Amino acid sequence: MQSFRTELEDLNNPVVAQDILDLEKKIRLFRDGKIDSDKFRSLRLARGIYGQRQPGVQMIRIKLPLGRISTKQLRRIADISDEYASKNLHATTRQDIQIHFVSLDRTPELWALLEKDQITTREACGNTVRNVTASDLAGIDPKEPFDVSPYAYETFQYFLRNPICQEMGRKFKISFSSSDDDTAFSFIHDLGFLPRINEHGERGFKVMIGGGLGANPYLAQVAYEFLHEDKIIPFTEAILRVFDRYGERSRRMKARFKFLLDDLGLEKVMALAEEETNALKSKTYVINRNILPEETPATIQLGEAPEPADAGKYARWSKTNVINQKQEGFHGVYVKLPLGNMSSTLARYFADIVDQFAGAEMRVTVNQGYLIRYVRPEALKHLYAALDKVGLAEPGFDSVADITACPGTESCNLAISDSTNISLALEKVIREEYPEMVHNTDIKIKISGCPNSCGQHGLAGIGLHGSTIKDKQGKVLPALVVLLGGGKLKNGDGIISDKIIKIPSKRGPDALRLLLDDYEANSQDGEYYHDYFLRVGRNHFYTLLKPLGDLTSVVPTDYIDWGEDHNFILHTAVGECAAIMIDLVATLFFESDEKLEWAEKAFRQQHYADAIYHGYSAYINTAKAMLLTRDIKPSTQIQVINDFQKHFVDTQAFSLPESFKDVVLRINKNEPTAAFATEYLEASAKFLGEARVYREATDKEVVEK
Repeated sequence: MQSFRTELEDLNNPVVAQDILDLEKKIRLFRDGKIDSDKFRSLRLARGIYGQRQPGVQMIRIKLPLGRISTKQLRRIADISDEYASKNLHATTRQDIQIHFVSLDRTPELWALLEKDQITTREACGNTVRNVTASDLAGIDPKEPFDVSPYAYETFQYFLRNPICQEMGRKFKISFSSSDDDTAFSFIHDLGFLPRINEHGERGFKVMIGGGLGANPYLAQVAYEFLHEDKIIPFTEAILRVFDRYGERSRRMKARFKFLLDDLGLEKVMALAEEETNALKSKTYVINRNILPEETPATIQLGEAPEPADAGKYARWSKTNVINQKQEGFHGVYVKLPLGNMSSTLARYFADIVDQFAGAEMRVTVNQGYLIRYVRPEALKHLYAALDKVGLAEPGFDSVADITACPGTESCNLAISDSTNISLALEKVIREEYPEMVHNTDIKIKISGCPNSCGQHGLAGIGLHGSTIKDKQGKVLPALVVLLGGGKLKNGDGIISDKIIKIPSKRGPDALRLLLDDYEANSQDGEYYHDYFLRVGRNHFYTLLKPLGDLTSVVPTDYIDWGEDHNFILHTAVGECAAIMIDLVATLFFESDEKLEWAEKAFRQQHYADAIYHGYSAYINTAKAMLLTRDIKPSTQIQVINDFQKHFVDTQAFSLPESFKDVVLRINKNEPTAAFATEYLEASAKFLGEARVYREATDKEVVEK
């Protein structure tokens, strides 16, 4: 603790220091049972501390405004990951870096160390304004009217710790694109800004509003074709005030801003925002265009450039990973990272390489890579050789071979089936069977572990998300939902992917082969994938992939998810981002999720009796939650079982194959074998899922009445 306090003394920002002290205090109160768990969950989420799939450890999301990171900051994060986490740095699709398996009790000191290099975790999670993202090319883009970097950074600073957006109904996402190419995807953000210069030479932005992915994707609408640069922060504040006041807070699935906009309409939302004008802190807000330091290239003297050992690979790398900056005589170089992962040791090597051959500032990209900036032409071969030596010079950045994937079942509570190992399997297919596709930057492949689209499957040419599917005997297989035809068009417009079919996960590589072979055989010269999709139609692709959805020919490996060695067990959980909306019923559901998570861990360790008992506890918690919806509060577990039978099963409000008592109490009528554990846990997870569906349907009926 003394060391922790010493770190705080080194900070020159008392607000940050107090924030960290408050977190440390709240953790102690939580440990002592003196703070409401839901309130504490809300607090820790707003400090970037997110519960993992694994009990007792946290994911820490490190907020990097516009993806901007220096080599010094990268080394700091690498050192912290060594000391506090799993020695891995995960780059996200929103330009954050995440580290995993962190003890809750050590998060204050971790945060204090980050802040020594001006890095924060504040409001990286939770129902807040999340990381403000921007085109990684901002400031060096030959197509940009002006550099949007200071605008994105000022927006981040203005709303950090701002009281209007600390306890909103849901999270709120903002992006800044450098040009009309819209490389920051304004069309899927709550607010998206694209730079403009009007006829008077004034700077401003086209403003997009109300976009979002998730299970119900919405394309953003145009709020302004031109909004003066001094108005973007006041307008953002007004919209946040409207969202805070009128946004849904009970039904998580309807709580994002896009649903409010859809319900009220653009005209009404804009009128409400206008009504907030008097309450705004500033009617205009002048952006400091010089708020960020000027980027400077390395000045080291270079010797003779080494000739690449593999000239063909260097040529491919130069074509796919190197771009010209708007600054004459400089290049940007992209680094392709499988799954966005980099070990802490590799991160330090990477920082040393960048310092030697480029500017010290990099950008994390929205497809989980890095952009090195200010590389001189004469340094390219030197840089390539250094990167290639440590495996960071793979060609094909942002191509078909550069697959985006969320962490999925490796750590996320919401993941249904694997997203990471299938990603690696698909990249192997492309690398070994379709090597020419490394030059195709039209088709994007994006994968999420669930429908929530953290892997951005909803805007991919080929998108996949985790799911489940049942065979004819009712046994559950891990599955992938295939979506096609989405993405960003060449004119910058966004298109949402169309759902085509659900297939067993292990058939994902075959689906990719069919799709790529079909495109190669039937597309017209120069025809983009989205145009091809529109021309031949959805039914063509359904027919193409339908044989892969046929479950009459399943094999044993179809029941095993990618990266696992045992039959699939469905994991269900409550989304952390909705924490402040959790009521007592939802809390019990969440506890059931935790029980099933513990059961899964015990099962993997072959502790079958423990796993079964966790499944039993999940049954009890779920039934208790359902009874609470009718204000029935049993005092014992057996009373929970009997009351659920009386009020739900006997009244046919809830359907079960036999009495609830017989279903649950199989626990003491069977040996704790692997087979029974599998059956019992699957049934318990299914019961929890059906209970959730029942509650959601009941809530909907109440609202509609």
